[in-house]
Amino acid sequence: MSEPVVAIVGRPNVGKSTLFNKLVGDRIAIVNDTPGVTRDRIFGKTEWRGRKITLVDTGGIEPYSDDIILRQMRRQAELAIDAADAIILVTDLKSGVVATDEEVALMLQKSGRPVVLCVNKCDRVGDPDPAFYEFYNLGLGDPIQVSSVHGHGTGDLLDAVFEYLPEETGDGDEEDVISVAVIGRPNAGKSSLVNRITGENRCIVSDIAGTTRDSIDTVVENKHGCFRLTDTAGIRRASKVDDAVEKYSIIRAKMAIERSDVCVIMIDATAGITEQDTRIAGLAHDSGKACIIAVNKWDAVEKDGKTMDEYRKKLENDFSFMSYAPFIFISAKTGQRLDRLFELIVTVVNSAAMRITTGMLNDLLAEAVARVQPPTDKGRRLKIMYVTQASVKPPTFVFFVNNAELFHFSYQRYLENRIRETFGMQGTPIRLVIRERSDEK
Repeated sequence: MSEPVVAIVGRPNVGKSTLFNKLVGDRIAIVNDTPGVTRDRIFGKTEWRGRKITLVDTGGIEPYSDDIILRQMRRQAELAIDAADAIILVTDLKSGVVATDEEVALMLQKSGRPVVLCVNKCDRVGDPDPAFYEFYNLGLGDPIQVSSVHGHGTGDLLDAVFEYLPEETGDGDEEDVISVAVIGRPNAGKSSLVNRITGENRCIVSDIAGTTRDSIDTVVENKHGCFRLTDTAGIRRASKVDDAVEKYSIIRAKMAIERSDVCVIMIDATAGITEQDTRIAGLAHDSGKACIIAVNKWDAVEKDGKTMDEYRKKLENDFSFMSYAPFIFISAKTGQRLDRLFELIVTVVNSAAMRITTGMLNDLLAEAVARVQPPTDKGRRLKIMYVTQASVKPPTFVFFVNNAELFHFSYQRYLENRIRETFGMQGTPIRLVIRERSDEK
C-alpha cells in the first residue's frame, strides 16, 4: 500500500485514543479514564495536505511490567513501531515527565524511526505552561502543544509528522475488499483465528475472557481475494455486563456486524452450543448479513466416527432459524480447514450480492405454483401476479399478490426455498416483501 503509516504511542492514560479519534474524525477507539482500555493495535485513516495517512493507535507501554496483558500490549506497540514510517509520542502536561516517558523515549530513539513529541492536555490557549519546557529533556526535539479533547494544535502536529513521510509512489489500485466480522462469545478463539490467518500476533490472545475490547481491522490478501477481517469483543449476555468499557466493546462489535459483508460466527466446540451463541447469530441474521457458523477448537474434541454428524444435527436444530448458514469445523490453533473457510466466505458473499432478472424469477414462480398450488381461504385463492428483485445484501424480493393475508408463512418459506435451490443462494438470508394489488389492477 502506498499510504504512509504513523503510530501513536506512549504510556497508559495520556490520551492516545482521544488523539487518535480526533485525527481520524470518528470515535473508533474506546476512550475511558481507566488505564489499559486500548490493548490491540487499532487502525484508522486521516488526510492531511492532500495525503492519506494510516494512523495506528496502540495500548499504553509499561516497559517493565510482568502482567501478561501489559506484556502483550507492549509487544503490540513494538510491532506498530516496527511497521511505522513515523511515530507520535504522546505525553501528558498535567503529570509532567515521568520515568516511563523517559524509557519509552529511549526505546523510540533506538528504533531509528522519526519521532514527533506531542504534549497532550494543553487545554489553555496562549503562552505555554512552564511545565511544558520540561519535555525538552526527553531529547526528541521541539515538543508540540496539543489538546486532543478540543483539537488545539492537531494541525501543527500533523504538519510536523508530514515532514517525515516518505515520498508518494503513486496511487495503489483499489481492490474489492470483502469485510468479514468474526463474532462470538468470549474465549471462542476469534483473536486466535485472526492471528493464524495473518501469520502474526495481530491481536492479543489469552485465556482471560474479555481480552479483546476494540473491534480490530486487519486486511489480508490471499489466493481467494482481499479480505478485511474484524476481530470483535466477545459478546456476553446483557445481564452479565456491568463494566462500562465492556458495554462499549459490545457496541463496537455490533457496529462491526453492521458494516460487514459476512459474519463468521465462532462456536467453541469444547464448551458446546449455548443460548448466547444463538443470540449472537441472531444479531447477524437480523442485520441481513451473510453468515458462516465456524465450530472452533475441533482439534481439542475427542472424536469417533459419529461425532461430527451428531454435532451437525445439534447445530441444525439450534440454528434452525438460519438454516441457510453453512457449518464448518475448524481449528484456529492448527489452521485446520482455514482454506475452506475462505472459499465459503467468497461463496456466501457472492450469494448475498446475486441479482436475478425478473424474467427468470417469474419463470421460477410459474413452475413453483404449478407444482404446489397457492393456499385458499373461504373460497378465495392466493394469486401471485409477479415477483421482482428489489435489492441485494440481503437479496430482497417483492411479490405482488391479490390478498396479502392469504400469503401464509408456510407458502412464503416454500417459495424462498425454491429460489435458494434454483439459484444456489447459500449462506445469505432472503427477504420477502409482500405488496397487495387488487384483481382489477
